[in-house]
Amino acid sequence: MFCVKITIIDDFSKFTCVFVLILMLGCSSSSLRQSPQKTNTPPNIVLVMADDQGWGDMGYYDHPVLQTPHFDEMAATALRFDRFYAAAPVCSPTRGSVMTGRTPNRFACFTWGRTLRPQEITIAEVMQQSGYVTGHFGKWHLGSVRIGSPVNPGASGFDEWFSAPNFFDNSPIMSREGIAQETEGESSMVTVDAALEFIHKHEEGDQPYFAVVWFGSPHGPHEAYEEDRRLYEGEDEKLQHFYGEITGMDRAFGKLRNALKALPSYSNTILWYCSDNGGLPNLGITGGRGRKGHIYEGGLRVPAILEWPAKIKETSVSNLPATTSDMFPTLAEVVGYVLPEDRPYDGISLMPLIEGQMTERAEPIGFWQYPAKGIRTPSFEWMPELLAAQQEGNMIGDSMKLRLEDIRIIPYPTDHMPGHSAWLDWPWKLHRIEKNKQINWELYRLDMDPEEKKDLHSEESERAREMKLALETWQESVLHSLNGGDY
Repeated sequence: MFCVKITIIDDFSKFTCVFVLILMLGCSSSSLRQSPQKTNTPPNIVLVMADDQGWGDMGYYDHPVLQTPHFDEMAATALRFDRFYAAAPVCSPTRGSVMTGRTPNRFACFTWGRTLRPQEITIAEVMQQSGYVTGHFGKWHLGSVRIGSPVNPGASGFDEWFSAPNFFDNSPIMSREGIAQETEGESSMVTVDAALEFIHKHEEGDQPYFAVVWFGSPHGPHEAYEEDRRLYEGEDEKLQHFYGEITGMDRAFGKLRNALKALPSYSNTILWYCSDNGGLPNLGITGGRGRKGHIYEGGLRVPAILEWPAKIKETSVSNLPATTSDMFPTLAEVVGYVLPEDRPYDGISLMPLIEGQMTERAEPIGFWQYPAKGIRTPSFEWMPELLAAQQEGNMIGDSMKLRLEDIRIIPYPTDHMPGHSAWLDWPWKLHRIEKNKQINWELYRLDMDPEEKKDLHSEESERAREMKLALETWQESVLHSLNGGDY
């Protein structure tokens, strides 16, 4: 049993109210299990994620204009994933998949602005249990960044955090463990500087470190730093700022990577980069049909690179399907954590791939865009409000933004599975589109039809039948989790 004590200071009466929330969390012995033996020095781990960078928004994919020299250098010397998928076509769910190793519908993180459930086991909690010091820096978008919230980074396994409730632009107001703090500088560099402060502080300590660095770029509205915008003066002004934000992110990433390379622990440091969803309409270059918000390839396929010099000694390019849900199981294996048997995981460990022993993916990948509304969580409004409240002595500000309601498990119907789902069993991808309880099916062979243009559902009826059964069985499992069956 786990108790959270939350103190709320009201704007008007300034009274203290104590909420005792009894949650069945994954810190019990039945949930958090770690292998008792470690034979190797545990690596430092740094996970970096962009916000809305499309699959082709990289110089190393021969972009005709964009300059990303630091990403390009890492892609040329590390493990480059050419078929890496976000678990969802928008931000919050994909971030939830990184945190849990599970498809985000299992914990009701259907779309942007939705949160983690406190009942989930997070990768940060696993790292804490495995002896790591943990830090989150940048965009959170999985709940509150206020003191006492059950879904802030601290309640989700992070010892230190410097976070924003959503994307943020230059000179943002950030939350340092719940305390609003003004900053100055390009948004990605502000994020990296905070992460490097954490890394340098713990580099010489007794614990390895786990740092999650989530940029707020290149999410719109695009406001590039002038030195980055000037590189694209020949382009339309909107593109100047879009490209400039990505180049600013590349500069910050280069500062992070170069700082890691200068440390004695660099060889045994995992640096893993990806984006949270496909490219933006009319701006980003996607990896196929569709864009952000779509279950087609363009909404899900993202750039990804992994560096770990102690393990990955030669440059390699992988065309095997992998997804953000794989990050949790992979890192769990790295630190010797045994996945609990009380809940299903949708990701798989990519350690065989990292070690050069994986020639095909053993498990298909499921996607499901459940028709639920997003929840508005604007950093540019909420963080100035929190700062002003704290300056007046109110450390919580608007208590509605604590997201206390997100501890609840609300039942969802099990007699239908609405929305757009897909089952990727390479090279085949089956789409199930249910609207008003009417279902349409599409089937594509991605190795021959990456743009998903030729529907083979009628021609491959037996294959489609088998894949339909697998997809709907998986969706039934997701609904079971969604309705609290795993806790």
